[in-house]
Amino acid sequence: MEGLRRADLAADPFDQFRTWFAEWEATSPKEPTAVALATADASGRPSVRFVLLKGVDDGFVFFTNYRSRKGDELAANPQGALCFGWLELERQVRVVGPVRQVAEDESDAYFASRPPGSQWGAWASEQSRPVADRADLERRWAEAEERYGDSVPRPPHWGGYRLVPDEIEFWQGRPSRLHDRFRYTRTDSGWHVERLMP
Repeated sequence: MEGLRRADLAADPFDQFRTWFAEWEATSPKEPTAVALATADASGRPSVRFVLLKGVDDGFVFFTNYRSRKGDELAANPQGALCFGWLELERQVRVVGPVRQVAEDESDAYFASRPPGSQWGAWASEQSRPVADRADLERRWAEAEERYGDSVPRPPHWGGYRLVPDEIEFWQGRPSRLHDRFRYTRTDSGWHVERLMP
């Protein structure tokens, strides 16, 4: 059985990611940018949830409420891991590294591109905090709509993060569980690539 070879991979993991992501998008998934984000609190207790990938440059960008559980955990322990699961292609990509808030102008630009309902929601929701019932949440959303209309400023507690990886792993499923796994590790001179046992 022919598997993935080191020579088949791009030298830069971001180029390899973009190639695989384009192939994933071509399958017309319901939400192509969905990715599991793992964080941990100061004691090391982990949590994981899905977020939407909003950009790939020298890192992987997502947006959220800075006061959410993930925001609290990243403030205490600014490390994260992403896992893309593209099961229809039998592929997985893992990304690990430090996480930092993006610049305010980048958060402003993305917030301005969102539909008004999502903008009002950013003001209405104290993400991850308890709420009495659905009616209370909808009341808060209506208050934000009435207050801001179509000119919604970005809340100071809402914005982006960029995970800048020091490790990216590409996994390709193969028969008999002889999967192909390649790990890119950042070094002072660039990226070191090695095959891992499945």
